[in-house]
Order: sequence, then structure tokens, then C-alpha cells
Amino acid sequence: MFDPKLKEALGRVQKPGRYTGGEPGSVYKDKEKVDVRFAFCFPDTYEVGMSFLGEKILYELLNGHENWWCERAFMPWLDMKAEMERLDLPLYTMESKDPLTDFDAVGFTLQYELSYTNILAMLDLAHIPFYAKDRDEHWPLIVAGGPCACNSEPIADFFDVIQLGEGENQLPSICAEIERAKKEGGVSKKELLRRIAKIPGVYIPAFYDVTYFEDGRVKAITPNEPGIPAVITKAIIKDLNEFTPPTNFVVPMVGAIQDRASIEVLRGCVRGCRFCQAGMVYRPTREKDVERLKKLAYQMLKSTGHEEISLSSLSSSDYSQLQELVTFLIEEFKGKGVNISLPSLRIDAFSLDVMGKVQDIKKSSLTFAPEAGSQRLRDVINKGLTKEVILEGAGMAFEGGWNKVKLYFMLGLPTETEEDMKAIPELANDIAVRYYEIPKDQRNGKCQITISTSFFVPKPFTPFQWASMHDPEDYIARAKVVNDTVKEQLNRKSIKYNWHEADVTVLEGVLARGDRKVGNVIRTVYERGGIFDAWSEYFDYQRWLDAFAECGVDMDFYTKRERSLDEVFPWDFIDTGVTKEFLKREWQNAMEENVTPNCRMRCSGCGAAQFKTGVCMAER
Repeated sequence: MFDPKLKEALGRVQKPGRYTGGEPGSVYKDKEKVDVRFAFCFPDTYEVGMSFLGEKILYELLNGHENWWCERAFMPWLDMKAEMERLDLPLYTMESKDPLTDFDAVGFTLQYELSYTNILAMLDLAHIPFYAKDRDEHWPLIVAGGPCACNSEPIADFFDVIQLGEGENQLPSICAEIERAKKEGGVSKKELLRRIAKIPGVYIPAFYDVTYFEDGRVKAITPNEPGIPAVITKAIIKDLNEFTPPTNFVVPMVGAIQDRASIEVLRGCVRGCRFCQAGMVYRPTREKDVERLKKLAYQMLKSTGHEEISLSSLSSSDYSQLQELVTFLIEEFKGKGVNISLPSLRIDAFSLDVMGKVQDIKKSSLTFAPEAGSQRLRDVINKGLTKEVILEGAGMAFEGGWNKVKLYFMLGLPTETEEDMKAIPELANDIAVRYYEIPKDQRNGKCQITISTSFFVPKPFTPFQWASMHDPEDYIARAKVVNDTVKEQLNRKSIKYNWHEADVTVLEGVLARGDRKVGNVIRTVYERGGIFDAWSEYFDYQRWLDAFAECGVDMDFYTKRERSLDEVFPWDFIDTGVTKEFLKREWQNAMEENVTPNCRMRCSGCGAAQFKTGVCMAER
């Protein structure tokens, strides 16, 4: 039975199904009989959060423990947020409808830097103090994890516990410590945090002090409690087959952005693109057994009723047993109305053959991500993709019946010149030329090539973490060079060009490489009305500029300043496996336009072999 306030709120919002719960696959337990209650919070809308595989993994993992209950909460949309504030209805979970303050721990996933104001909005709606220092034993532990946790310093003061690395082992260990402390009784928050700090890959921000030089650079990050490690090594799952992935997903009541079953085939990437954070922090590459994946796919589709299954990874083409798995899926679900989604594929003969079997070629488009237009700049970023390979793949696709191609690039990469920018539409034109080489009677209508450019953001733990950024006006000028060059191409009528917002890029750069001084800016933006910054219609750059000025924090210090090789970064107390010395070598290789072979071709000594698993062991 719904609370009368909740019932009133639901009657006044656009999509009440976002807030009602009761979906197939939801887990319900007797809250009087469980020892630990964990609220998993996604700092964006229900539709976005229900597309996230990580939540599904941890939801099923925690709920598999008879003494624990994991529930879900999402950021309410603006209409529901207004109703909750009007009615003084605190943020609650989908399963029990209990407020977040009733839980032992409240966990947030850090998927994207521009969701940080939403985290504060959710804490505010839950009537939970923002800062860890203001929460004693009577408040839930506020926990974070996810890819942005590798530099959580801009939001570190808001969290009690931050998980670094892969959470399948960490989160159950945290829950076990909470359960033990509750059964003992009288355990202080500080003592509980000391115990949790002993879990591999767990970071307790309150146990570390940051000192700065007069110019604002970080001087040192040092533990302030005995027994706390000076360097925290990320948690890693050595054998991906050790954990059974979720097979009984919660099926959303309101259409999720990615409403499909998803299977992770491998973790990590062997490629070594120098701009890619995920490709570095998830090393080494580890694969799942193909026979297990076959069984999981069948169980998942049967239990959820989904009509699409996706093979999830950073680079699906690098899964060594991909052909066997895809052949199985095509044959097993033939004629059963099940679509197979294959993201992150390289365009080669096998991939095109597979896509031809699982897609409507007339409706679908192929995606290439050259990232840079010129070969010189692709060598700088270590993309490992030549123009010949791109044109060969496009040619095979066109001869197979495709006529729509999407091309993804970045502008503002280190060492980029005007020639590199112009090379983007020139490459698109070359691809169009390849299409029109096909005899007219064998073509599938007009060729459609869509160019999309984002602006490069230097990320921690990548070889480009030392790089500088530009002003928004400079980024837009670069996009104009591309746009003007598109108009000069022979096949310009076949080419369409889209580009990303420049001001969002600059802010993302600050939040990605920021330190604890940025936390006050985030709080100030939220207090001035900033939420849903990841949604372009609600992003207000001026509000951020005003907050930086009010807090006395210089944006250019975090973006336009190129770092020296000996600078201490806010994240240098974290060991992701990839050493800083390797990243320095790769930064130097980028400046010299040297290509580094992928991990299967040759070990480059990145440091990830310390984990003694995956491709690092297979190649020895």
C-alpha cells in the first residue's frame, strides 16, 4: 500500500511507472529478518539506470545473501522532485518504499562526471547531510564505486567509502563488515571505517590528508590513521568465471534506454589507445568461458523475456571465441524473434557476415571509430587503424548491401593540426568514393555518411593525463574547420556532420582531473539549482563559471595547464596496475608518433602483469 503522500505525487507526474517498483525480477524480503540493507542509487533517471549492467550484477549478487537486502533508487525527474519537495516526501527505494535514511549503506555508481550534482540532489531529497564529516553513526554509510572512482577527489568529501576497481568482491565484504559491527553493537563509525579500510581496493577519504603547494598543485596525499596504506591497489576479479552473472534481470516497467539482456564476454582491452581510460584501468584483459556464456544467454532470455541480447565489452572483436558464441546465438534463437546486438566490433569479413545475419541491412548503419582523420594523428593516439583498413572494411560493407556509415572522431587531441582536422571530412569523402565505385545497379540507394566529433578530455591513468585542453571557443573553431571542409568535398551531399558541446567538454575536463577543492564548486552549483547537467537542455555553463568564481577556484588551472612529468596528481595514491612510468613512456611515444603493439602482439610492460591473470599470463 502506497503512502498517501506518494500516491498524491504519483498522480501529478508524467511517468509514474518510474517510481512505483514492482517490476518482474524485483527482490522482496522481510526487512525485520535481514541484517544489512543496502540502497543502490543511480544518479540519473530510471530509464538510464535500468540500462546499467553493473547495477544488475551487484543487485543479484547482494540479494543472493539471505541476510542482506539490496534495493534500488534513482534520481527523480524534475516533476517528481518538485512533488517530493512540496510534500516533504523523502527519497525512497523502489522495493520497500522506505526512505534512504532507513538503510545501513547507500551506494552511488559514478558513471559520468556530470552526474555529480545529481548525487547531491539525491542526498538532499533523502535528508542526508552532504559531507561525511557531518554524519555520525546514526546515518547510513555513503559508498561510491564505478569508473569515475579512479579520481573521486572532487567528490571525496561527500563519501565515507569509495570502492576502487571491480566491486564483485568489495561490496559483499563491506556488507559483511557492517553486519559484524551491528551484531557486536556499540561499534563507532570510525572503527567500522577502519575495518572496511582493510578490504583490498577500498578508499576511506577521511583517512587521507591532502597538502598543496602555494600554486595549487598537490604536494602529497598521506594517510592520517595508523595501518592505512599509502597506496591503494585496485580490486580485480582474476577469474571472470568465478562469479555467475545475473540471469534474472529486473525488467523495467518504463522503457529503458537499452532495454535488452546483456552479457559481458570479456573485461579489459588489449588495444592501448592512449586517450582511453577504460582501456587502461580495466587491464589486464580477461575472458569468460564460451560454454558458460551460451548457458547464460539461454537462461537470461528465458527468465526476462527480452527480445534482444547484447554482447558487452570494450572490444567484442577481441573475444577469442566470438565466432563460436555468435554462431551458437544465431542458430539457437533463429526464428524466435531474438535480435543479437554486437557493439564494439571491428569491421572485417567475419563481423559483416554476422551483422548481415542479425540486422536488417536496409535499416541499420555501420559504425567506425577512427578517432582521428589523419594517419599521423591515429599513430599519436595509438589507434592501430590505417586508412587502408578503414576503406577495405567500408568497401566490404557496401558490397554486402550497407549504405549508411557512422564515423566517430575526436577534436583537440594532443599535437592536432589544421591538416588533421581537415583530414576528417576528407576520409569521409574517400569512403563515399569507395561506395560510388560500386556499379549503380548493385548499390543500395544513396550513400549516407554521418561524421560525429566529440572534444578530447584528458583522463586520469591514461598516457594523455598530462595533456592540456582548450577554451570552448577554440574547440568550436576546430569544429568549424571540419564543417567548412565538409562543404568542400566532392561528395558533400552524402556527408552529414554533428559535433559535441564545447563547454560541457571543458567542465568534464575539470571534474575528471580535479582535486578536493572542486567539491565546494559542485555543492555551490547544486545549491544554485544545478541538476541533470548531463542533459544538454538543463546544463547551464554560466552557473558553473559563477560557482568557480565564487569559490575562488581557477578552471584554467585544471584544463589549460600542461602538467610536468614529475607532478603529483590527485589520484597518484591509487595503483590501477598500470604504472606511471609506463604512462610516461606512452606519452613520450605519442609525442614521437610511435605506435605501441597491442597486448597480444607483444607485452609492453605496463605493470598489469602484477595481477597474474588474463592476457598477461596467456602471452608468457
